[in-house]
Amino acid sequence: MSHPFDILMVPLQSLILLFTVYYFIIGFFGFWRRSEDKIMTPESTFAVIVAAHNESAVIGQLLENLKTLDYPDELYDIFVIADNCNDNTAEISRNAGVIVCERFNDTEKGKGFALEWMFNRLFEMDKKYDGIVVFDADNLVHPKFLLEMNNRLLKGDKVIQGYLDAKNPYDTWISGTFAIAFWVMDHVWHLAKTNIGLSSVLGGTGMCIAYDVLKRHGWGATCLTEDMEFTMKSLCEGIKTTWAQDAIVYDEKPLTFMQSWHQRQRWAQGQFDVARRFIPKMICEGFKQRDIRILDGCLHLFQPHFLLVSTFFVIISYVQLAFPPFYTNIYNFMPSELMTFIMVVQYVLPMAILLKVHAKPKAWLYLILYPVFIYSWIPIVFLGFLHRNEHEWSHTQHTRAMTYNEFIKDEKE
Repeated sequence: MSHPFDILMVPLQSLILLFTVYYFIIGFFGFWRRSEDKIMTPESTFAVIVAAHNESAVIGQLLENLKTLDYPDELYDIFVIADNCNDNTAEISRNAGVIVCERFNDTEKGKGFALEWMFNRLFEMDKKYDGIVVFDADNLVHPKFLLEMNNRLLKGDKVIQGYLDAKNPYDTWISGTFAIAFWVMDHVWHLAKTNIGLSSVLGGTGMCIAYDVLKRHGWGATCLTEDMEFTMKSLCEGIKTTWAQDAIVYDEKPLTFMQSWHQRQRWAQGQFDVARRFIPKMICEGFKQRDIRILDGCLHLFQPHFLLVSTFFVIISYVQLAFPPFYTNIYNFMPSELMTFIMVVQYVLPMAILLKVHAKPKAWLYLILYPVFIYSWIPIVFLGFLHRNEHEWSHTQHTRAMTYNEFIKDEKE
């Protein structure tokens, strides 16, 4: 090594390079789909659960939507968890004709605890289901959602995540850039991984879990990112998460920067927490079971750490410009064409996805501010690391009320 600082900087740069190239290659597999003969005969029974905390502004539209899905009424039941509500969420839900379960708990707060409580109630019922589906109260759902989940269950999948679309992608530049980020992830992350046999990751809503798996292994996911916790718990048991591209759920994206900030900080805190508890176990299980899917799950958990490491490298690179070289920059030895190609594709990729999803012109204008959204992750992840041991749930207020028909009309205009 040419410089004393190389003992830190060379391994660090090698890690960044390998991580970047690994996901760069995976991303290309999200631009195609495996051909599939679908089973479109309804057979599976579903318990559809809506987790709601003070959601009176939006829950009525979702329940109206859920009651008109293209699936036999006798094959699914709708449950609403009115969790620590002090508004009329429960009343609206009862008037909609669904099963309402009210929960009050001053100590175990948050969606993960509410789901744990609801799942235990389901297990005590005489009626059994094939799959348990979870939605957030602010969602809208594609009419064929349960048909698509039925197809996946009948083909043997046990943990399934539906396509995470946006309900309000054109409201503000925040909701717009948030939607672009999700569209990109849907294709170059979830779809890509499923195409090559790796595991996707649960997204908290629009997810389906086989009843027998949930009953056998239990939920046990009560941290700030309960969806990721259950994903990794399942992976350790050899159960991957499958991506269902045509099972579409439309999620309300934050309207303001601060709403976006608080939500993403909660995600960052939760991911650091899950990483600390699961990475050692998953590394052992990955090598023990010789399962690349588990080791890939470790890399997913490592993402926020990677962002911190990359930021540190960038800062040190600028420091070195002001002083005589004090570490070896391995990127100087990389083919310049390769590095240029990777940099260009990172900026071209969102444009390709916007073409693929037939986004409106307004989304292309939001694309100008997309880098602001991406780079704002740096301070958010740093704060998430500092507060990683805090588990206080922060609720995101939802106000964008629209029916499914109104949503479809807006999409067509």
